[in-house]
Amino acid sequence: MTTSSPSTRSTPAAPANPRSRVITASLIGTTIEFYDFYAYATAAVLVFPILFFPTGNETTSLLLSFSVFGAAMVARPLGAVVFGHFGDRFGRKATLVASLLTMGVATFLIGLLPTFNEIGVWAAILLLIMRLAQGFALGGEWSGAALVATENAPKGKRALFGTFPQLGAPIGFIIANGIFLIINFALPHPDGTAQRSAEFLAWGWRVPFLFSAVMVIVGLWVRLKLVESESFAKAEKSGVIRKFPLGEVIRRNWKQLILGTFIMLATYVLFYLMTSFTLSYGTKPTAETAAAAAEKAGTAFDAAAYVPGLGFGYTDFVIMQIIGVVFFGVFTMLSGPLADRFGRKRLLIGVTLAIIVFGLTFAFFLLPQADATLTHVYVQAFLIIGFLLMGSTFGPMGAVLPELFPTNTRYTGSAISYNVSSILGAALAPIVAVALWAAGDGNPWLVGVYLSAMGVLTLIALVLSPETKDVDYDDNIAAGATAP
Repeated sequence: MTTSSPSTRSTPAAPANPRSRVITASLIGTTIEFYDFYAYATAAVLVFPILFFPTGNETTSLLLSFSVFGAAMVARPLGAVVFGHFGDRFGRKATLVASLLTMGVATFLIGLLPTFNEIGVWAAILLLIMRLAQGFALGGEWSGAALVATENAPKGKRALFGTFPQLGAPIGFIIANGIFLIINFALPHPDGTAQRSAEFLAWGWRVPFLFSAVMVIVGLWVRLKLVESESFAKAEKSGVIRKFPLGEVIRRNWKQLILGTFIMLATYVLFYLMTSFTLSYGTKPTAETAAAAAEKAGTAFDAAAYVPGLGFGYTDFVIMQIIGVVFFGVFTMLSGPLADRFGRKRLLIGVTLAIIVFGLTFAFFLLPQADATLTHVYVQAFLIIGFLLMGSTFGPMGAVLPELFPTNTRYTGSAISYNVSSILGAALAPIVAVALWAAGDGNPWLVGVYLSAMGVLTLIALVLSPETKDVDYDDNIAAGATAP
């Protein structure tokens, strides 16, 4: 593998990034990126099946919407390769700025798209293109933010600093869904405030996407103030920067790529089941409600073919999700100090075992109870436990995946692992979940078994992986090389 020659220009040593700037830059960037991503996830359930995929069958429309949602996951590894290449060759800062701009522009344009009634199938095609651009951008965003945090972290606190980019996921989710709630609630509701209004479907859903432009401007202002990390500067000075980081990471670190991919698998499946699937299942009318609505409308109702849900109103269920996501954020932050103290591997094995058990409880928590209040309590408990586990497994990943790779391929390696896992987990999870939900005639127990099975694969990867708590970034700059 050819190495680029050491830089001949005289580059003065850059001042270290203040820790407050590192934390802010890694947190605000991923918050914006995840806000954009989850604005789409919410619309994929509430809006896009109606406006972009009006097939006449609710389940088919939802599956088509989730398919476009999952298409972004396919684009994420490509973004990981491209942004990882530039991040490992030329530095983290410019790459992070480019990924943020790409995501922001794509999200803003989704807010301007015409619908199926206006341009037919081209509406779905344009939505797919914008969704692929979102996935491409997120493919490079996460690893860059994780590297900014962990490569600038003080000794013994790398997992703690790695939780700040992870915290962008729950914060972005809360902001995105909070804005959807506010807009939906502010518009007139002839059929009750728990339902989507005609104005929300006509134009209100566009506002969260257009609002992302404001957030991107703030994120760019923060990130442009960063300087390169000391770890990257040492690798560059030592002449170990590769012209083709992808080839290097495949040749020397292929085992770490596989382990990292499966270490993330249960995390991805859990998150998208807790967000997209539960929103679909929770807000789908019960069979009784659907039959009454069909009778009122004078249409036939096929009870045998109908896949029932829990019948919560959209507003009610999203508030329940947001309560759960608060626990997601809290346990994301708590997991960092625990991983620094006890080790990443030990913590993640324990959490993964809990996820496997949690998957076997879906039928207990998610089936309708004797009365509506009891159902609400059970479902809220389910969301809290699921998001609590999500924070506990997601938080340490900001340190674990980068620590598997040396500095000169760290961006590429961690990005590929993180984003290939998104295909196996996030892209397939909502689609598989809807299919298993239908196969169970509305009983979600098969969905839970699916989560447990993915947890077993993650557990195997964790058992086979090394403990990375004591990896020294200063020494681990390249295979067989030591920093000066």
